[in-house]
Amino acid sequence: MNRLTAKFDVSFPDFALKADIDIPLEGFTAVFGPSGCGKTTLLRCLSGLTRADDGFMQVGDTVWQDERRGLFLSASERPIGYVFQDARLFAHLNVEGNLRYGMKRRSSKTDSYDQIIDILDLRRLLQARPRQLSGGEKQRVAVGRALLTQPQLLLMDEPLAALDAARKQEILPYFQRMQETLNIPVIYVTHSLNEVLQLVDTMVMLDRGRIIATGPIAEVFSSVGLKKHVGSAMVGAVLDATVMEQDDEYKLTLLQTGEHTLYAPHQDAPVGSRLRIHIHASDVFLTTSPLSEQTSVLNTLPAVIQEISNASAKEATVDIKLDVGSPLLATITRKSLELLKLSVGQKVYANIKALRTVYDIE
Repeated sequence: MNRLTAKFDVSFPDFALKADIDIPLEGFTAVFGPSGCGKTTLLRCLSGLTRADDGFMQVGDTVWQDERRGLFLSASERPIGYVFQDARLFAHLNVEGNLRYGMKRRSSKTDSYDQIIDILDLRRLLQARPRQLSGGEKQRVAVGRALLTQPQLLLMDEPLAALDAARKQEILPYFQRMQETLNIPVIYVTHSLNEVLQLVDTMVMLDRGRIIATGPIAEVFSSVGLKKHVGSAMVGAVLDATVMEQDDEYKLTLLQTGEHTLYAPHQDAPVGSRLRIHIHASDVFLTTSPLSEQTSVLNTLPAVIQEISNASAKEATVDIKLDVGSPLLATITRKSLELLKLSVGQKVYANIKALRTVYDIE
């Protein structure tokens, strides 16, 4: 598998970025973190718009930057597409003119043009001017223009930040279809948890100019100690699942994830659809034996404790990382930890009170 490896050390009067990444060149990789943490700076370093004093970047077998050898490809020399927060369309050109501007840079073929305007549903907009487009339509045109430069890598800097929630949900399926059809690696800057859960395969998490976690999304979300950087709402488990059955009587959907099945609130998705589940750590409680049938909990998974955070500290709660065939995280009180005498390697049962967040990843 081709990979992107990069190391940047760049300083400004009020901010410094030190980043060392190694990610697969496939699917969506999110650069995620709070405002001001360095997400856009990292993307600009990757694009060549910002030159790190101490920098190295290799894409597949090709080195794009190696400051120790004096090697630096400028942004115009790198085979990338870049989509900004604002669409930056040419106001004097219609949609077709904006798209064909991208073709001029890389001599794109007509069949590529037709494919991309169909993927992004732009054909009916070709004669429209930018001022006649909605925010979501402008961003789709900007993505199409970037793709028509035939990039090896697509960089997207919070492309949905200016859109409301409804418009975001409209455009996300276009991004999914784009990546799946064209098989182009995308590095996607965002601070939106919903966008991450719906699109992303790999995570790069930043805080105060430093990378605090990187890897497959399921591993990053279940990292013990992540809560102090991102808050409790994000910490938990991310599981990919398949719709197995619809229970119309009780308005439930039966999902298969690995070797296990889980009930979720009814999902408007046909049998066989792929969904992604986000289970909050606070929605998981542990028992050392199976629950009796006289309980409202529908989902119980056998688990093995892999890691316990803050066990010796005087914190009110502890995070426990579990193995249920994939990573799962539970947050319990320190008193419960002591009463149950829990330890690493112990077999327990993870009881899931709610599957609150389910995303379509088709």
